[in-house]
Amino acid sequence: MSDFSFRTSHDADSARLGWFTTPHGTVETPAFMPVGTHGTIKGLSVEEVAAAGGQMILSNAYHLYLRPGDMMVRALGGLHAFTRWNGPMLTDSGGFQVFSLSSLRKVSEEGVIFQSHIDGSKHDYTPESVMRIERNIGADVIMQLDELIAGQAEFSASQAAMERSLRWLDRCRVEFDRITREGRGAPPQFEVPPGAPPLATHDPATDIIPPRQTLFPIIQGGIHPALRVASARGILDRGDWHGIAIGGLSVGESKPDMYATLDVVDPVIPRTVPRYMMGVGFPDDLVEAVRRGVDLFDCVAPTRMGRNGTGFTHDGKVQVRKSSFRTDRRPLVDGCPCPCCTRYDRAYLRHLFVSEEMLGLRLLSLHNVSFLITLMRDARTALRDGTFDAWSLNWLARYHAKSPE
Repeated sequence: MSDFSFRTSHDADSARLGWFTTPHGTVETPAFMPVGTHGTIKGLSVEEVAAAGGQMILSNAYHLYLRPGDMMVRALGGLHAFTRWNGPMLTDSGGFQVFSLSSLRKVSEEGVIFQSHIDGSKHDYTPESVMRIERNIGADVIMQLDELIAGQAEFSASQAAMERSLRWLDRCRVEFDRITREGRGAPPQFEVPPGAPPLATHDPATDIIPPRQTLFPIIQGGIHPALRVASARGILDRGDWHGIAIGGLSVGESKPDMYATLDVVDPVIPRTVPRYMMGVGFPDDLVEAVRRGVDLFDCVAPTRMGRNGTGFTHDGKVQVRKSSFRTDRRPLVDGCPCPCCTRYDRAYLRHLFVSEEMLGLRLLSLHNVSFLITLMRDARTALRDGTFDAWSLNWLARYHAKSPE
């Protein structure tokens, strides 16, 4: 029996209620995955995220490779032990980070040569090395290395990147399967302080065995329908997968183009696997994407916007520093179960930000993460109750009608 499975029950056109099972637990979908880029959701503890209803979290292989190093994460027991998160986890390969380093990287058929944003050191990033890195880190779901380009890129550039991503997928799968058969390479010998417990890598017999993981491919092709279909079919031609990601969105294209892309790939991706939309995390985008058959989401937006004083509400985004909050004793969002809304009011939240108190950043980050987690829980409830279509249309109408900003 496979360590990974997916089943669905209630449907509403393309939207569906599902359960994605991994070695570390089952995720009820649709679901939002908070992003812990460096092995932590910025400003929050994993206990707070779990209390908010988080089921699965994401970390980034590129950042963990640079610091503290994938071998160090492995020596410290793998990503779950390192972060103290016991539930399902996913690592992004770092394709987006490489895309962001436009002045510090060179892409070729072999892979990417990039300069570290930390110390300027040079690194070779190939499909093979990314698989070794992600298998050292040990998340349940790992992503292929893909080539990501701007959302509005012309057809020829998008086609070249999409086709290269398929070729890189072939190499990722070969290396993934090799590690499954032969085990992980020997690690360096890290010393521990006197009296400290031994590292996981001190037991070679068990450490060489890779954790139970699955590889997700990524559909690319920009905003060009023919390329998106070709990418999806190319992935399916390469065999069976436990899940398929949709990448290259929210990178400069318009929202109508984003939604149109989801409409294009919806009938092509089998409904027997979960669909993961990468790097998208605004409330209206999540609801629109669930309507188009997406099951999993991740994004840094909730915590990044929270640190900048912007909160998610049912009536759009709101800036908590606004002067009208000065005497407002209402919660940020009435009925929201997060500590920010159940324990504090808008006046106090504004005071924290105006006074540059760290608590404000934490509370609003936790609210935004909780808001998206709760939004997806409400979507699941509506699917289960058979009211999803009306619920989603009403939710979107309210969100866009009263947007404070």
